[in-house]
Amino acid sequence: MKPLRVLYLHMIGPFGGASRSLFEAVRAFPPGEVEATFVTQRGTVRDFFSRIGRVIEARGLTQFDNTRYSYYRGMRWLVLLRELAYLPPTVWALRRARQLCGEVDLIHLNEFTGLLVLRLARRWFDAPPAVVHVRSVARDDARSWRTRWVNRMLARDAKAVVAIDENVRASLPRQLPVQVIHNAFTPNAAGPADVAFEGRLSALRPESFKVGFVGNLLLVKGIHEFVEAARITRDRGLDVEFIVVGDDAQPSRGLKARVLKRLGLRQNVRAEVEAALDQYVLRDRVHLAGFTADISRAYRHMDVLCFPSHYDAPGRPIFEAAFFGIPSIVAVRDPKPDTLVHGETGLAIAPRSALELADAIARMAADRGATRRMGEAARAMAQRNFDVTRNAASLLQLYRQLTSVQR
Repeated sequence: MKPLRVLYLHMIGPFGGASRSLFEAVRAFPPGEVEATFVTQRGTVRDFFSRIGRVIEARGLTQFDNTRYSYYRGMRWLVLLRELAYLPPTVWALRRARQLCGEVDLIHLNEFTGLLVLRLARRWFDAPPAVVHVRSVARDDARSWRTRWVNRMLARDAKAVVAIDENVRASLPRQLPVQVIHNAFTPNAAGPADVAFEGRLSALRPESFKVGFVGNLLLVKGIHEFVEAARITRDRGLDVEFIVVGDDAQPSRGLKARVLKRLGLRQNVRAEVEAALDQYVLRDRVHLAGFTADISRAYRHMDVLCFPSHYDAPGRPIFEAAFFGIPSIVAVRDPKPDTLVHGETGLAIAPRSALELADAIARMAADRGATRRMGEAARAMAQRNFDVTRNAASLLQLYRQLTSVQR
């Protein structure tokens, strides 16, 4: 049987959680099952997607953001000017995809903010069935015309909707054909050392309690709360060190960065983080390790993982860390049992609260035996829900169901 020809639409250029999740899933498909073509925004994702398929890069891909955290209001409406400017490169990328692929059996949109691109792609490729992956908690305000419009587009263009967890599923209309397929992770065996990364962590003290942060240095990821929690624990006299694995998704210095900051639209904040570390005299406690492709090695340095994002939802680093027996402190008000059980696999705190984060860190540092037990429970949950072979098989089965109707 010929492989399924799948066109993947990925909206973000910097390599992060959504791109890693898609990369893990496609890489886990049995050889010869899927012929993958990726249309993506230009960025570091190319280095990964090019290992598993053809990549077509565009300067930008047009999005419409109706997620619970970053839906348009106030100055954020200015973001639509950028999305309009991305229309020409979007059309160019889809045209190039049609030239290279000819026909495709299926389109997979990797985040529902790209529904406009999906609509264009389905028209360009004569309306093949589409899977829409919903990775962010959707804005579920039924009074909003934007929410109603997005839900109508989902109902019209998506033959299947995949939610990454029950938190995301709960934000979507019940009448949509939604299937929960968790993200997955392949813990790598220790390979050649990332010498530069290890060097940046060489100052870690064996006896300290080590708290990790994994992700791009963005406001929404809660990096400021993480640094503030480091200051609070230091002032309390706790022997805690902090590891930051990640960097700016884009430069945080320069004229463009200053303009976006003034408009309240800038997310990259490494320059501000470094200034705070100097102001609070935290360089000996907060270690900026930077990006590493060997994320497994990074988790082996941690006792607990913090995910203090403003999304009010669990994130990919939680279950990645869990595979190594590391519990998490997560900024989520209503954790679902498929990702976090408060007091059993980690701790849930309120978003945007550095004080609650510091209190949770202090609790885990004070009882390392309980922390290790939470880590083992988290490992069992990860092995149940986030196994890459099983979850990739579920996604591939969905592909086959959708395409068999067309054939």
